[in-house]
Amino acid sequence: MPVDNYQICNKINLPKPTVSATSMQPVTGGPSFISMNGDEWKYWRSLFNPGFSTGAMLNNVSHVVDSVLIFREKLIQGIGNGMVSLDELTTKLSTETILRVTLDDDSKYQRASHVLPTALNRILSWHSFWDPRVLVNPLRPFVQEYNEYETKEERNSETEQQKPKTIKSATTLALEAYIDEQQGSNCVSKNVINERFATYAASQIRLFLFAGTDSTASTLVYVFHMLSKHPDWLRKVAAATLLKENPSLLNRYKLTLVVIKETLRVYAPVGTVRSGVAGVAITDFLGNKQPMDYAGANVPRPDEFLPERFLVGPDHVLYANQAAYRPFKQGPRNCIGQTLVWNELKVAIILTCQEFEIKDAYTEFEPIVTVRGDRAYQTDSGGQHPVNGYPCRVEWAAGE
Repeated sequence: MPVDNYQICNKINLPKPTVSATSMQPVTGGPSFISMNGDEWKYWRSLFNPGFSTGAMLNNVSHVVDSVLIFREKLIQGIGNGMVSLDELTTKLSTETILRVTLDDDSKYQRASHVLPTALNRILSWHSFWDPRVLVNPLRPFVQEYNEYETKEERNSETEQQKPKTIKSATTLALEAYIDEQQGSNCVSKNVINERFATYAASQIRLFLFAGTDSTASTLVYVFHMLSKHPDWLRKVAAATLLKENPSLLNRYKLTLVVIKETLRVYAPVGTVRSGVAGVAITDFLGNKQPMDYAGANVPRPDEFLPERFLVGPDHVLYANQAAYRPFKQGPRNCIGQTLVWNELKVAIILTCQEFEIKDAYTEFEPIVTVRGDRAYQTDSGGQHPVNGYPCRVEWAAGE
C-alpha cells in the first residue's frame, strides 16, 4: 500500500538487509549505495550528490545527445538489414552515457569495446542472485578474480588520464568534495588519490554501470514497445532538434514524460529491499497493523496503458497515488542517478521515435511463450530485460 511505502522509505527509512551486501559484492566489488547503511551511506552519498544534481545532469545533456545520435545511426543501419536486437542497442547507449557522465570517458562504447563494461559483463555472466548452478561453479571464483583485476587496472588508468574539463564528471566532483573535506590531513592531496576514496568510488561506478545501464536500457526498449502498440500516443510525443544547444527544453515535453512514467509503471525496473526492525510497526490508513510482507497499491485500471493518469489531479478517477509510484524508490535513499535516467530517456525518445517504425519480431520465434498475454515479457536478468533481447525490425516511419 502507498502508506506502507511512505513509512518504510520516508518516515522510518528502514535499513538495507545484509543480503544486499552479500548478493551485490561480486557486482560492485565492495560497499556501495545499495548495501551501505547509517553514517557510512550518508557520507558517501553526500560526496556523490553534487555529480548527480539537477544542474550537473543538465550540463551533461549535450553528452547524452551525442550518444543518442550514435544510437540513431545504429537504428538507421538496421533498416532493411533483417532482425535487430533493440535491447543490445539500448544497452550500449546507456553504458556509453554512464561512462561519459561518471568518468568523462569519451570512448564511444557504441562503436568500440571498452575494458570496464566488458569485464563487468563477464562478472555478471558468472553471477546469479538465486541460481545455485551458477553460484557453485568451481570456475566462478577464478573468472571473478580475473575480471576484478581488469576493472581495477582500468580504474587506475582512467584516474591517471584525468584532465581538466569544462563539464566535470560525477567522480571528479566527488573527488573534489572528498579532497575539500580532507583538507589539512596528510592522507590525501590533489596529486595523490587516497586509496580509500579510489576503492569506494570504484564500487559506486560499478554500481552505476550495472543499475543505470540495465534499468535505462530495458525501459527505453519498453517505451518503444508501448509506443508501437499505442500509435495515438506516438503521435503526441514531441520531436525536437535543439536539445544540445538548449538543454532546458527537456522540461517542456510533458507528454513525453508521462509516456515514460506509464511505461515504468507497467514494466517496473528492479527494486531493492529493506530490512525489518524489531519494534517498528507499519500501519494502514485505518490504523491496522500490517506484516512487513503486506503489499498492494490501488492503481486504477492497472493493466491498461494510460499515460494520462499522470496528468490528472487527486480527484480524478485515473489518479494514481504518488506514494505508490516508486520506479526509482522514494525518500532519502532514492536512486541517485534518476535525473540522468529521465534525461536520457527523454532525449532518446524525442530524437528518434518520430523517425522510425520499430516493430517486434516475436512472431518469428518458436515456440510462442507469453506471460500474462505479453510476448515481450521481462526476464530475471539484472535489469529485467525483455526476453530474447527484444528482436525487432526497423523501418523509416511513414512520411520519412
